[in-house]
Amino acid sequence: MLNINPVLFNIGPLAIRWYGVLMGVSILVGAIILMQLARQRDVNEDTVLNLLPLTVIAGLIGARIVYVATNWSFYVFDPAEIIRIDHGGLSFHGAVFGGLLAALIYLHYKRIPWEPVADLFVPGLSIGIILVRIGNLINGEAQGRITASGFQHPTQLYGSSIGLVLLIITVVLWRRHVRPGVVFWNFALWYSVLRSVFEETFRDNPLYLWGYINTKYGIGLVTLTQIVSVPIIAIAIWRLWQLNHEPAVAGRKKPM
Repeated sequence: MLNINPVLFNIGPLAIRWYGVLMGVSILVGAIILMQLARQRDVNEDTVLNLLPLTVIAGLIGARIVYVATNWSFYVFDPAEIIRIDHGGLSFHGAVFGGLLAALIYLHYKRIPWEPVADLFVPGLSIGIILVRIGNLINGEAQGRITASGFQHPTQLYGSSIGLVLLIITVVLWRRHVRPGVVFWNFALWYSVLRSVFEETFRDNPLYLWGYINTKYGIGLVTLTQIVSVPIIAIAIWRLWQLNHEPAVAGRKKPM
């Protein structure tokens, strides 16, 4: 267990925590990359500047709602903790769904295709996974199961490593100049697969359906995230198949 004070420093009564700082850094770095990619892809900067705060706010709200809903047995006895996101406790799926919903509504109103714009957010999401999971480690949350030999799976580091792999996949796809949507749906596919197999399998989360626990190796199946990942994987594979079989359109316009 990493022994680092979750509070970085104090400003009077205000505690500045590592978790919040790392989240802020991930948002800042993601925003910088987002703007650079938007310029390269000739996406209107006003569109991105309007979307950025909208998706961040909606993403944080969605992340907190889903996390609190899936951990209600804790928050029902301490409602004041519901708004304390600085203590950690954000659902990545909730963040993506919340931010994506807000973006879809805005882009539909502006009549702008959403998949090319969604591609631009993927590097920032990958960096967010890397840094926020480190914040989880410092906070002592999202912990792994303990094996019979006493080893506790460092699932926060597993999760952070998944973010790094996703970032590498994203960079490779960008360099191949794949068609719009391929980057986003590959992210959705491989995040769901990698997290289900290499993080959730060893993370100490509640089990659903039939459930399976192997105490010797610290393995647990099936978590809520693994269940949710199944339809996401299916949709991502279906959409990637569509994109790979769409005929190339000469002079395809980039989103504005």
